[in-house]
Amino acid sequence: MSEALLAAPPENAIPIRLAPEGGVEAALAGLPDCAAAYARAMGFSGKLGRWLILPGPDGAPAAALAGWGDAKARARTRFALGAFAEAAPAGVWRLDAPELTQDEREEAALGWLLSRYRFTRYRDARLADARLVAPEGVEPERVARIARGVFLARDLINTPAEEMGPAQIEEAVFDLAARHGAAADSIVGDALLERGFPLIHAVGRAAARPPRLVGMEWGDEDAPRVTLVGKGVAFDTGGLNLKPGGSMGLMKKDMGGAANVLGLASMILEARLPVRLRVLIPAVENAVSGAAMRPGDVLRSRKGLTVEINNTDAEGRLVLADALALADEESPDLLVDMATLTGAARVALGPELAPFYTDDDALAQALSEAAQRVRDPLWRMPLWPGYEPMIEPAIADLDNAPAGGFAGSITAALFLRRFVERARAWAHFDIYAWNPKAAPGRPKGGEAQGVRALFEVIARRYGGDA
Repeated sequence: MSEALLAAPPENAIPIRLAPEGGVEAALAGLPDCAAAYARAMGFSGKLGRWLILPGPDGAPAAALAGWGDAKARARTRFALGAFAEAAPAGVWRLDAPELTQDEREEAALGWLLSRYRFTRYRDARLADARLVAPEGVEPERVARIARGVFLARDLINTPAEEMGPAQIEEAVFDLAARHGAAADSIVGDALLERGFPLIHAVGRAAARPPRLVGMEWGDEDAPRVTLVGKGVAFDTGGLNLKPGGSMGLMKKDMGGAANVLGLASMILEARLPVRLRVLIPAVENAVSGAAMRPGDVLRSRKGLTVEINNTDAEGRLVLADALALADEESPDLLVDMATLTGAARVALGPELAPFYTDDDALAQALSEAAQRVRDPLWRMPLWPGYEPMIEPAIADLDNAPAGGFAGSITAALFLRRFVERARAWAHFDIYAWNPKAAPGRPKGGEAQGVRALFEVIARRYGGDA
């Protein structure tokens, strides 16, 4: 995939010119007369996302026009060059756009790569071999490293649960660890009880495929500790609180938190950031059988807090709780968890804008600034203390599913915060991990959300080349 972004331009690279609405004539300056005449004859307007290949005297492509719209349209659309990247014919292309800023050039290069992603596990959906010369000031390997992490997350999410169960999630962790010389291990089945992870065991014990906690560690032991925890529910039926069919159809993506964490870990490992990286993924399947946990059960967590189960479909926070408790025992410098946790987050912010929660104002500001800079949208949500009583039932320390449905994403975040005490900074991401419709740079299907912003923050906070 990295070869799709070239470091040095060959002499025959075909230029791509950005043509804003009202500025098409300026974009045609210096091109062969036949190319300019063709653009005029086609009535090309420069509308954002539209493109046109211009022929030279011999009929071969002399250039391409990429509609650049106006400022309002560009503010509403990420990776606009991706519309052309998807359709570009084979060849080597170069971006002839000196008006772009450094950040915009990087976005264009990344958008080229992200738009050319296709999930090919079950059918051939490859695109023509169209490559882009890295724009001036853009390091191609750096951009490709980020794209590879995104592609890893997308591939894992897009794979159906039949072939992406807890064991296959474990295999993905071990494969990533092997590629980068990291140590990996797992705790499987009833051993979870013996090792002190009762919530992970309770969620996964009803499934034919046993639950597990998968871990990976890499880096200098004296380096700052960065720990990533990802929800790895391979498929979520809802348990005894069974989901209706319409809500179950996309549940192969309920391991999107794990996939995103692995995508982020891939970026960190490839960049060799100077951190002590730890990854923890509770990998389970929330199924229905005689062994399933029941509404009304009270379970004891690794931390010792008791949890009343008022809805077996609120299982993600349970598996995260045990994993967060383990992660917190090491007092990491930064602890991040990512999960496809609540429908309430989608109601509040929709599928594109991922909410995050943290008590650390400096971290929140860094994440918000990075999200804007790299076009990886995030929005800080409040850990509102007034809602704490909602997660405190009468007979246990915590309630996994407060009645009423109000503030569902916030109460889930408050629940998770009860399992984090020692970490110097903690952030929780309630992501969707799915593109419900195709857009430039974002094909329909599994998606990485928040990881590019996180990678930027981690690299800047601890030093290193993002």
